[in-house]
Amino acid sequence: QRECISIHVGQAGVQIGNACWELYCLEHGIQPDGQMPSDKTIGGGDDSFNTFFSETGAGKHVPRAVFVDLEPTVIDEVRTGTYRQLFHPEQLITGKEDAANNYARGHYTIGKEIIDLVLDRIRKLTNLVPYPRIHFPLATYAPVISAEKAYHEQLSVSEITNACFEPANQMVKCDPRHGKYMACCLLYRGDVVPKDVNAAIATIKTKRTIQFVDWCPTGFKVGINYQPPTVVPGGDLAKVQRAVCMLSNTTAIAEAWARLDHKFDLMYAKRAFVHCSIHCYKSLLFYLIFILYDPVSKKIFSLQQHFHKNNSVCVRLGLRRCSA
Repeated sequence: QRECISIHVGQAGVQIGNACWELYCLEHGIQPDGQMPSDKTIGGGDDSFNTFFSETGAGKHVPRAVFVDLEPTVIDEVRTGTYRQLFHPEQLITGKEDAANNYARGHYTIGKEIIDLVLDRIRKLTNLVPYPRIHFPLATYAPVISAEKAYHEQLSVSEITNACFEPANQMVKCDPRHGKYMACCLLYRGDVVPKDVNAAIATIKTKRTIQFVDWCPTGFKVGINYQPPTVVPGGDLAKVQRAVCMLSNTTAIAEAWARLDHKFDLMYAKRAFVHCSIHCYKSLLFYLIFILYDPVSKKIFSLQQHFHKNNSVCVRLGLRRCSA
C-alpha cells in the first residue's frame, strides 16, 4: 500500500493542513476544484499524486485527509475558502464548542461526542488496512529562508544537510546533540546529486557532536526528488533550488516530554483545572458503578475488588467506600 492519509486535528492542525493541501495542488497542477487540466506539465505526467489524492469517476482529485476540530470556526474557513470544492464534505468534522484548553473537558466530555464519527471516517480512508506505528519522529526542514531576506546565492547540499542537525530548524524544540540517533531519513528535493549527498553524510558521521547508537551505526536512508521545491505565490518562504526534510528517531525527543511533565507539575501544584478533572472522573466512576452494580447481591462485580484495594481513589474523589 503506497497511499497515505493525513489527519489534521485542532486549530493549528487544520490551518497547517489547509496550507499543505494548497501547496500539494500547486506542486501537481491540480486546480482548487480538484480538476486537473489536460495540458498539465507540472510533475512530468506521472501519477505520484495518487499517494495523497484519490480520483473519482468524474476525474476529480480528492485529498485523502480528515479535518477535525471541536469548534467549527477554523474548519468553516476551509469550507468557505478557495479550496472549498477540493475536500469531501464528510471529511470536515466539527463539534459545537471547544474544550477551552482543558484536557479533561476535551477527553472525557466534548471529545467523546465526535470520536466515533472521526474513527468511522478514518476507517473509510484506510479501508481497514493495517498501518505501521511511528513513535515520536523528529521532523526537520532546511533551508527556511524568508522571501524578504533571501540569500543571493543558493545553499549547497552539504550546508542544508548540516542545517538539519541544528536545533533552529527542528519542528520540536530539543537539542539533538544531547541525545543519540537511532535512524535518519533524509528526503531531498531539487538540484541534488547522490555524490554530494554521500559526501555530506560522511562528513556528519565524522563529527563528534552527533552520536549514533552503537548497534545501528549506519542509520541513514536517503531519497531524492529532482523536482525543485514549489512555493505558494505571495508566501513567506523564498524559492530555492534544493531543500531537504529529515525524519529522525532520536532520544533527544525526551526533552520535549520532560518540559511537558514539568509544566504539568507546576499546574498541578496550584491545583489548576483539578475541579473539572474530578467532576469528569466522578461521572465516569458513577457510570461504571451503575453498569456493573448487581442489585440482588448488592455487589459491584468485576471492579469490586479493584476499587476495594484502591479505596484511596474513591476518598480523593469524595465518594463513599466502593465495596457494597
